[in-house]
Amino acid sequence: MTRSAPPRRRGPAPPAAKAPPAPLSERELATLQELLDAVPAALEPLDVSALDGFLCGVLVQPGRIAPARWLAHVADVDARPAPPGWNAAPLHALVQRRHAELEAAIGARRWFDPWVFEVEPADDADALRTAVLPWVAGIATAFELFPGTMQLAPETTLEPLALLYQHLDAEDLEDADELLAEIETIEPPADLTEAVEQLVRAVLLLADAGAADAESARPRRP
Repeated sequence: MTRSAPPRRRGPAPPAAKAPPAPLSERELATLQELLDAVPAALEPLDVSALDGFLCGVLVQPGRIAPARWLAHVADVDARPAPPGWNAAPLHALVQRRHAELEAAIGARRWFDPWVFEVEPADDADALRTAVLPWVAGIATAFELFPGTMQLAPETTLEPLALLYQHLDAEDLEDADELLAEIETIEPPADLTEAVEQLVRAVLLLADAGAADAESARPRRP
């Protein structure tokens, strides 16, 4: 039996599927923290957990934030210029790797592992707050610097913001009566696993809200 030749492909070959960004290894994560610790003393960098929350806050915005804008806040939350002679490139390279990893996960609405600290016992309320508070502070910082998410319709953001801000002190939520009321309806996480699940759920819900807003603002062709 003679096999016929396979049909020739017409036109250019389809682009190969883009490989997902490689996650940072434990060693690279430790290097990232070392680089943050080595930022010149005049500046105030985020730690790795706050940085992770900050990147998520950047990524769920209804409009894309240019890298030059958000990278300026990594080494110093107020984006003050670095002193001459300090090389931020190694730090920025690792941060952009994590940004790409999170962007791929959030864009596909799939699970990711937030960088939160392990605590013992994992079901103690104070320990849970200690674990997730830096991460939540990081995402809250992003929302302060880039307020697009906070300007979305409350009916799309109230639940996810409550899932996040339940870990903050009520005194820090000034003029946020509606948000505080929503927080009162939430069952606090029973352990660290549930707390992390709530963080991821909140991020994906906010990404949905931002995407829906961006789509509604897009001009329609007649």
